[in-house]
Amino acid sequence: MPPTTAHLEALNGPQRRAVTHGEPVLPKGFRSGPLLIVAGAGTGKTSTLAARVAHLVIHGVDPGRILMLTFTRRAALEMRRRARDLVKQALNETVTGISQSMLQRMQWAGTFHAIGARLLRHYARHLNIDPNFSILDRGDSADLVDSIREELGFARLDKRFPRKDVCLAIYSHRVNTGSPLKETLEAQFPWCAPWAEELTQLFRAYVERKQRLSLLDYDDLLLFWHAMMQEPRFAQHVSRHFDHVLVDEYQDTNRLQAEILLAMRPDGDGLTVVGDDAQAIYSFRAAAVDNILGFPEKFTPRAEVVTLAQNYRSTQPVLDVANALMAEAPRQYRKHLLSTRGDGPRPRMVAVDDLPTQAEYVCSQVLKKREMNVPLRRQAVLFRTASHSDLLEIELTRRKIPFVKYGGLRFLEAAHVKDLLAILRWADNPRNELAAFRVLQLMPGMGPVNARRALQAYEEKGRAIAALREFAPPAEARIAWNKLVDLLGELSRPEREWAGQVRLVREWYKPLFERLYEHFHTRVGDLDQLELLSGQHPTRERFLSELTLDPPQATSDLAGQPLLDEDYLVLSTVHSAKGMEWDCVHVLNVVDGSFPSEFSTRSEALLEEERRLLYVAMTRAREELSLVQPLRFAVASQAPRSDAHVYGGRSRFMTEKVLKTLEETVFHGSRLAEAALGEAATEVLDVTTRVRQMW
Repeated sequence: MPPTTAHLEALNGPQRRAVTHGEPVLPKGFRSGPLLIVAGAGTGKTSTLAARVAHLVIHGVDPGRILMLTFTRRAALEMRRRARDLVKQALNETVTGISQSMLQRMQWAGTFHAIGARLLRHYARHLNIDPNFSILDRGDSADLVDSIREELGFARLDKRFPRKDVCLAIYSHRVNTGSPLKETLEAQFPWCAPWAEELTQLFRAYVERKQRLSLLDYDDLLLFWHAMMQEPRFAQHVSRHFDHVLVDEYQDTNRLQAEILLAMRPDGDGLTVVGDDAQAIYSFRAAAVDNILGFPEKFTPRAEVVTLAQNYRSTQPVLDVANALMAEAPRQYRKHLLSTRGDGPRPRMVAVDDLPTQAEYVCSQVLKKREMNVPLRRQAVLFRTASHSDLLEIELTRRKIPFVKYGGLRFLEAAHVKDLLAILRWADNPRNELAAFRVLQLMPGMGPVNARRALQAYEEKGRAIAALREFAPPAEARIAWNKLVDLLGELSRPEREWAGQVRLVREWYKPLFERLYEHFHTRVGDLDQLELLSGQHPTRERFLSELTLDPPQATSDLAGQPLLDEDYLVLSTVHSAKGMEWDCVHVLNVVDGSFPSEFSTRSEALLEEERRLLYVAMTRAREELSLVQPLRFAVASQAPRSDAHVYGGRSRFMTEKVLKTLEETVFHGSRLAEAALGEAATEVLDVTTRVRQMW
């Protein structure tokens, strides 16, 4: 009886070509050459890959000899489940049968790191490693680096040496890209370049310590697997375990992962990779877009390429914008996305006066769509960097619009924001021990024990600022301590104006801020926003009251489970939004400096990744898309009541061809209307005389 084709019925033409690529082998089995499936956004990538697995099984391929590599465990489980359901449907099975056996047999489906760990344990004795090795998570790895950093004396240098998380990031990038340390430092961590020799010493000691203790970190799982596959006899032995190798999200692979696959399948036999070069946005994690762009030429004859362009997610006007954006990319797999959902509203390019007006616009549109029966959770606001949603979060809180945020802590839950607010809260209420306890521990040498001692002395003296001056802090905290006492004294003066208080606090906090947080330069924007916000409130008490969140969230540095209302709006960085979709999407700050990021203008490769990032943001929208362009940006450091600002330039990606696909509109907001009302109120109108004259 010939194999069924029921699993192919729901597929379009290109999907079917991808699923059936190759030929059956009698009496059972399936043979195929290398295949690249270029799956555009919303084109059914997961369904196609699952159908490919089902097709192999239906033609007699042993599920235990199929290797499926993904980037998340959830993706692997979903692929197995979908493939099982397709087999069950195709064979018209009941509860038991081939499909259930397939699910049990398909045990080689997982992430690169998980599969690497299994193979390393299997071959451990041949690789001179302990098969009972322990795997370090990122936190453990960072702590081990920190311990060695301390032992080598790098923590006690008179110049700033990178702290543990930065050191680990440098190590990881260097391992996964295969680049020399010097190149990694110059490209990604230029401020650390003078420490190349010390970092080499640190990483050598780190590797030796791990080996002595039989420890492998995440990067080692790929590095050791890669080293094993460079030896032909091991590569051939591993390859013989599998008849077919399938890889999801191939555009996100790094150099090690790509070379592992090529070593396992040098001729491409049975190798299928799926991805979209237009969604390659993770170079900061060492992902290399060249892996997918150069895949076909790795084999002789050249690998087959099947492009999926029939989009099941978005309306055609949304896709027209995305198509126009990517049409100007110099190096790519050309594709023109076509919608199966037909026409819809034209996406908008909305010019707003400034960032507060941008927040007002988004809130008004979100509420408007909610009244049109579009739930909040089917709407999303996307942004390039987590701090870009700061003002919006404040406005959402003011309007009682619940939200969850992905890709960074919520603004008021971020540790550095809470640090600065804690100082103001302590000054505003001397009984606020929670704020005081947090502030005291910001200073070097002031751990929980010393902080409690200081608080006890403070309380015994009636919470007077003078009592703090009498307390003897650890020697390393003396300078910061004296400045803190002076600051609290200044903030506590009844005649002290509210204007400028945040600036005073920031001056005291600056050296501590730079000591406490590794990537402090990426957090400065949050503190700038706080200072700008302070000018919109008449008093310190009003400022703090309107920013206060519920106590359970205000006592943790980590974003916990959000308090969900009946519904909630989604806020997300574009990186965290990949793979998701919403009916309505607003993209913030579509200006140069955000799209593209100001940190990505130094090379064409980084600029093109920024283009792809904007493409990912656009293609998350099913029905409606708006790109918001603030015209003015307030200058962070300026005198109180000053209105200094700079004008933002429209994103360089918004070319004439892209703009033709958009409806350009302007939103002025209520502040302009209020200003106009204020001007009208200065005019005198004799209404009584005018009414008398009617008669």
